[in-house]
Amino acid sequence: MPTYRDEAVILRTHKLGEADRIVTMLSRRNGKIRAVAKGVRRTSSKFGSRLEPFMIADVQLYKGRSLDIVQQAESLGAYGADIAVDYERFTAASAMVETADRLNEAEATSEQYLLLVGGLRSLSRGEHSARNILDSYLLRVMALSGWAPALEDCARCGAPGPHSHFGAPLGGLVCEACAPAGSPRIAPSSLALLRALMRGDWVTIDSAPPADMAAASGIVAAYAQFHLERGIRSLEHVPLDRLRGPASSAGAP
Repeated sequence: MPTYRDEAVILRTHKLGEADRIVTMLSRRNGKIRAVAKGVRRTSSKFGSRLEPFMIADVQLYKGRSLDIVQQAESLGAYGADIAVDYERFTAASAMVETADRLNEAEATSEQYLLLVGGLRSLSRGEHSARNILDSYLLRVMALSGWAPALEDCARCGAPGPHSHFGAPLGGLVCEACAPAGSPRIAPSSLALLRALMRGDWVTIDSAPPADMAAASGIVAAYAQFHLERGIRSLEHVPLDRLRGPASSAGAP
């Protein structure tokens, strides 16, 4: 059986036996990988700390029948420690790697890998609000996976915007004629923020008022969880207190 090398983000780990771990990784060239790291829970392990969640590593693996074997690991991005000491960063990073794990059960691309690496790097450096980094990641990775929300024309009939109704099951913005009864409305300023999150326009994102940030976060969470078909459990722990502001029209019927 051959060996191979790849760059990978560590998504999660599970204990195996007394000293080993099963490591789930999102790699740059080989998609999602599950591999056994032997002896990494021993204090004498040379690379155990490089195979913790949120770390980026250059790994050498031996191809196994069901699980590959980690032979070597060199650190490329030690983001875990800086993320773990801050609750908002930690919960946002947890939601990001959980989403990556779900999306890449079938197939992954190098763009998805690079997007996750960029998000974790930004979280570790505190470059922007943790919740904004998470929301931008969710929108953009959903788009890379073929579920880009319609933020201009009607998702159902294609009628040109602007539109004010948003329906996660329908794929994004919908016109008055296509909007189901009770579908939420989104304020123009919140919609502008969603578009900025999709583009990665951080000048616009960082200057957004709390009410728009809260409205956009709710829409992003609902959209991502609907299309993943299962809830993102880590999202339940991402704090929203800092986003609360004056009442927004988003969410009103």
